[in-house]
Amino acid sequence: MSHAAHGSPTPATLVDPADLEVVANQLSRSPRAVRAIAHRCPCGNPDVVMTAPRLSDGTPFPTLYYLTCPRAAAAVSTLESSGLMRDLTQRLDDDPDLAHAYRDAHHAYLSARRGVAEVPEIAGVSAGGMPTRVKCLHVLVAHSLAAGPGVNAVGDIALSQLDPWWRAGPCVPRPSAPPGKSAADPPAVGPAG
Repeated sequence: MSHAAHGSPTPATLVDPADLEVVANQLSRSPRAVRAIAHRCPCGNPDVVMTAPRLSDGTPFPTLYYLTCPRAAAAVSTLESSGLMRDLTQRLDDDPDLAHAYRDAHHAYLSARRGVAEVPEIAGVSAGGMPTRVKCLHVLVAHSLAAGPGVNAVGDIALSQLDPWWRAGPCVPRPSAPPGKSAADPPAVGPAG
């Protein structure tokens, strides 16, 4: 399945409050440190957010891309429980090209995070086990969705094994549109202040 079928990365400058409400409903809690909607599901809802590398209380937070859609997260959890992380870690040991691509994904992740903010406490630490093992497919799939195909080869592999989580429609409803705006109008996206 192609990345195009999974929606698209979303360049952003402002996070629409309606998107934050959707993300809160997806997570069943208030989202923390959302800087941008990094990817939209084909249903139109956010499914990956970009988070600040330092939370408002000063805590370093290395997870730049966070998978928010509960259906996508459940599908990824199923892959994890199937042993895919172990299998992919073994493939990294056996396939030098995949290992090289995974190291490149690690560097791309670090570069994107540094583009948001430098956090010395987590310098050199990416997420998901990069660059040498596969520890969290949720992070790798989120990175793959946010960055687009070819940036995170392991995330791309996991993503290709997922069934279309959006097929049943949005995981949570979008808030009602304010007067003068259609609920079908595309939402604004981007960093929250």
